[in-house]
Amino acid sequence: MPVSPQTSKQTTDLAAHAVLPTNTGSENTAIYVHWPFCEKKCPYCDFNSHVREKVDQKSWQKAMLQEIDTFAAHFPGLKAKSIFFGGGTPSLMPPDTTAVIIERIKKHWAPKTDIETTLEANPSSVEAGRFSDYALAGVNRVSVGVQSFKDTSLKFLGRLHNAREATTALEVARNNFDRVSFDLIYALPEQSLQEWRTELQQALAFSPSHLSLYQLTIEKGTAFYHQFRRGKFSLPDEDLAAALFQITQELTEAAGLPAYETSNHAKTGQQSRHNLAYWRGEPYVGIGPGAHGRLPGRNIGSAYAHQQIKRPEDWLAGVNASGCGLEVLEEIDPGERAVETIMMGLRLKEGISVPVFDARFARGIHHYLDSKAITDLVVDGYVTEDKKTVALTAKGAPLLNFLLAKMIK
Repeated sequence: MPVSPQTSKQTTDLAAHAVLPTNTGSENTAIYVHWPFCEKKCPYCDFNSHVREKVDQKSWQKAMLQEIDTFAAHFPGLKAKSIFFGGGTPSLMPPDTTAVIIERIKKHWAPKTDIETTLEANPSSVEAGRFSDYALAGVNRVSVGVQSFKDTSLKFLGRLHNAREATTALEVARNNFDRVSFDLIYALPEQSLQEWRTELQQALAFSPSHLSLYQLTIEKGTAFYHQFRRGKFSLPDEDLAAALFQITQELTEAAGLPAYETSNHAKTGQQSRHNLAYWRGEPYVGIGPGAHGRLPGRNIGSAYAHQQIKRPEDWLAGVNASGCGLEVLEEIDPGERAVETIMMGLRLKEGISVPVFDARFARGIHHYLDSKAITDLVVDGYVTEDKKTVALTAKGAPLLNFLLAKMIK
C-alpha cells in the first residue's frame, strides 16, 4: 500500500470509536484490509508486519468484521470501489476469513460497479495451492511478491521461496485469476545493467497484466539499514541507478506495459484501481493494525485522517474493548489535503486533472502551485501544463521529490 504524506496538524490519541465522526456522503471509496502476520520479517521491510507462532484465527476474523461494522456505522454512504488485502502476508489468512470480510464490506458499502478485489500473496507452494480458494472467496486480482527470479538475490532479500517456486506460483495464479500482478526489486548490490535486463525480460515473458518494479531503498529501522550503515553491502551509484530505471521504462514500454506511476506498469485498462484511488486523492478506509485512511471531512475539500493501532495484540484489544482499534484521528483542512493530492497525483503519468482538482477544492490548483516555477519547468522539459492537466514528463518523473519542492508554494 503506498504511504500517504504525513500530516502536520495536532493529532489526538483516541481510545474509543465513539469519537469517530459521522458522514453520510456517498463517494466511491477504496477499502484497505491489513493482515499483519508473516512467516519471516524480510530485512528490507518497514511495513507493519509481525511474526507470531500462533494466531487465533476466529478472534481475528471477528475483530476485522467488528472494525468494518464500526466504520460503516459512521460512514454509511460510502461505495466500495476496491478492496485490497495487504500486509504482512494476506495469503496466510484463511480463505473463509477473506470471504466473510469481502461479504461484509459489500453489505455495508454496496459497490456501484464491479469491485476490484486484490490479495497480496507470497509464492510458497502451500499458499499458491490456495489460490483457487481465494478466487472462490471473491478475490479477482492477485499480487504476487516474487521480488526476484534469481536464487542468490532471493537469499540476499531474505525471502523464503526460491526462483522455481516463484514461477510455479505465477503459473497457478494465471490459472485462477484473470488479473495477475507481481513485484520485483532491482538496483541490488553488484547488479549489472545486463543482469537486470535479462531478469526483466524473463518477467515480461509471463505476459503479466501489471508489474510493480521497485529500486531497493534502505529504510530506517530495518535490518538492511543497520547492515548498510556498517558497510556490509553497497548499492548502485547514481548513474547506474538512473540507467537501471531507464532500461526498465524502455523494456516495459516495448512490451505494452508502460509506467502509469513511478514504479507501476500495466497493460491498457489493467492499472490497479485501488492504488489509483490513493494517487488521485480519493477517499479510502484502513482496516486492521497500523492501517490508515482518508475519509470525507465536514467541509468541502477537508478529510478525516485516521490510523489504527500498530501492534497486533493491542489493536485486537482495542477492537474488543470499543469496536475499533483507532489510535489517531484528525481532520485535515482543505489546504493540506490539496497539497497531499498534488504530491500523490504527480506520481502518475496522467498527472493531475485540473477540472477534477478544482471541483474538489474551493481554491483551484494554481493557488497551490508556483506559476513562475511551473513555467520554467515547462520550458526546461520537466513538466507539461494546460487547462486540463498538470503532469511530469518522462524527463521529470525520476526527479519527482526535487521538482515538488520547486512547484508547491
